[in-house]
Amino acid sequence: MEQNNKLLDVKNLIKVFVIGSGFVRSKITAVENVSFELQMNKPEIFTLAGESGSGKTTLARMILGFIPPTSGSISYKGKEISKLNGREIELWFMKEVQPVFQNPFETFNPLKKVDSYLYETAINYGIASKKDAHKFIDESLNLVGLSLQEVAGRYPHEFSGGQLQRISIARALITKPSLLIADEPVSMVDASLKMSICNLFKELKERQGVSIIYITHDLATAYYVSDRIAIMFRGNIVELGPVEKILTDPKHPYTKVLRDSVPEPDPERRWQGRIELSSFEEREYQSKGCRFAGRCPYVMDICKNKLPEDILLDGRMVKCHLYGSDSNKTVS
Repeated sequence: MEQNNKLLDVKNLIKVFVIGSGFVRSKITAVENVSFELQMNKPEIFTLAGESGSGKTTLARMILGFIPPTSGSISYKGKEISKLNGREIELWFMKEVQPVFQNPFETFNPLKKVDSYLYETAINYGIASKKDAHKFIDESLNLVGLSLQEVAGRYPHEFSGGQLQRISIARALITKPSLLIADEPVSMVDASLKMSICNLFKELKERQGVSIIYITHDLATAYYVSDRIAIMFRGNIVELGPVEKILTDPKHPYTKVLRDSVPEPDPERRWQGRIELSSFEEREYQSKGCRFAGRCPYVMDICKNKLPEDILLDGRMVKCHLYGSDSNKTVS
């Protein structure tokens, strides 16, 4: 496929951090050889899912240009982000690719009226003059179920978390972006508002043609909202494909554990298990082989010494030695 048909093209992306100081320092590969792409004329919701410390947010920050990759490339509409000059970043890329952050109360200064952010976005990005900005702002707020009349002159504390997150999304939409990068956007709101925001993302995709990279540890909302999903563990994408296939019939042992950690809302099938997923563990990042080998019930000798290759299997990519030519094991 030609490069100009790709909205976003992430190739062999690596990010290494050095932690510690002096003689006690070590390297952590927070994102390791990650590749995926989004198509130009096929809007979709692409989810990055995994537990805390899996590399999701680091990957998002590299795509947004907040931190540079150690190696690899990120191209947007055929242009490599690292090669853009300051003017291209400010006047083109930042208009086209907009972030939505986890906590809307941290997005807005509590001493500053919320609508001032909306006017600044419209004027500073050259979307509209000061005289006409209100039309574009009201249009964006209408997309998220609000209006400028409801928002004007009010401070952040005068809104609920759900309202403020919607305003945050509306601010991002003012520039008419092609791509939203939403990092845990529903983690700070209650269950009913989670679905409301997920429905909003689906509407933006279907009616406005906006693609969304949705970052979450919540597999329930991921299953509901996503077209494709990439499961991340210790900097690696271990499984990637259509969300229906990945979450109903997982192939990678980590995906299976992650999915099984979600209780089912069925009183006849009450969940009795325990979530076995741990928080950040440095030794897993630094292991020679598969990062999940220390916890995998199907572990083999090769898993401890060699990082698995990406294998195409049943309409998805899976990074696991279970499916290599030297193994007949399967996950059941």
